[in-house]
Parts: sequence; C-alpha cells; structure tokens
Amino acid sequence: MKFRLFPQETAGLQALVSMAEHVLAGTHTLAELLGAGRSNFSSLTESLRQHEAASSANFATLLTTMRTSFINPLPREDLYALGRLLNETTEVLTGAGEIVELYTLDRVPSRVSDQLEILARQCELTLTAMKSLNDLDSLEDYWLEVLRLSKRADHTHRAVVSELLAAHSPTTFTKYRMLTDQFAAASHRIRAVATQVGSIIVKES
Repeated sequence: MKFRLFPQETAGLQALVSMAEHVLAGTHTLAELLGAGRSNFSSLTESLRQHEAASSANFATLLTTMRTSFINPLPREDLYALGRLLNETTEVLTGAGEIVELYTLDRVPSRVSDQLEILARQCELTLTAMKSLNDLDSLEDYWLEVLRLSKRADHTHRAVVSELLAAHSPTTFTKYRMLTDQFAAASHRIRAVATQVGSIIVKES
C-alpha cells in the first residue's frame, strides 16, 4: 500500500523531518561534548539548547498545519504523537549536555560513549524514516531495527550502571548515573517513535 499525498499537505511531514534532524544533530553535539575540554562545555551546551528551540518551533509549525489543513497526510493523533516524542527527545538531549556542564564530567567512561553511539544510530534511522512517511511499506524494517537497537541500548545502560557502581564513590556514581539515565530516556523516546510508526503501518495497511 502506497500513501498518496498532495503537495500542499507535506508541511507537517517536513516539520517532522526537521525535528528529526535536530535530534540527530543533538547526538552529534553530545559526542563532541563528551570529548571536549571544560572550556568548550558552555558553547556546546548552548548549541544543544538551540537545537531544542528549533525543534520546538518545528513542533509549533506542525500543530498549526494540523489545525489549518482540511486533509492531513496522516491521522492528526499520529502526527501529534510523533512530533511530541521527537521534541521531548531534544529536551532530554539538552538535559544530558547540561549535566555534563554542571558536574564537569570531563572523563566520561567509554561505556557511556557506547550508549550515545547506539542512540545516534537510532536517530539516523529515525530521520530516514521521517523522510519516508509517504511510503509506509518501506518502513517495516526501520520499526524492527530500532526496536533491536533499543534492546541493545537497554543492555548497555544496565552494564554502565553496574560498572559505575563498582568503580566510583557514591557522589561520582550519582553524577554519571544521571547522564547515562538521560541517554536511556532518549533511547526510549526514539523507540516510542518507532512503535508509533509501527502502529501507523498496521492501521493503514
């Protein structure tokens, strides 16, 4: 089944693409942040805030488009859910950056970087998927692959927490635990995006 769109109805889908771009850019900025010196923490965290602000503006555009379009390319509740989850992901990524800056986490364990790498891959797939919402038949593999990656992310998160607990004092453990929990929360939201896409595929098949 191919989903047909009129050209004037694509503004909502483009807003989702833009939001997914900001999510992916946020993971790249965080990768820079984890390898940066303390003097660069403030500027990189500000970059995350800018991605979040741009995503929020895209979300507002999506809501306006949904209200003013007589025919939407997907059900309004699905468009809203996808937009909300993507926007929340940028908020979580900004929170991760602020934790690095506030607690001066300049020696992040490699396992935490592994966690971010998995998250970035989820976000890459999600951006591609948002560009393909007008061809739902092409998205089943995306849905399944993000779910597979989310399980890997959950396993990595549990391993990170275990290793942090064994290697650090309670105070240091708490700081790094906050960061790894932010990455886990972002992964869960991207999984929810994929689950929402899966629900759309089932409903529209």
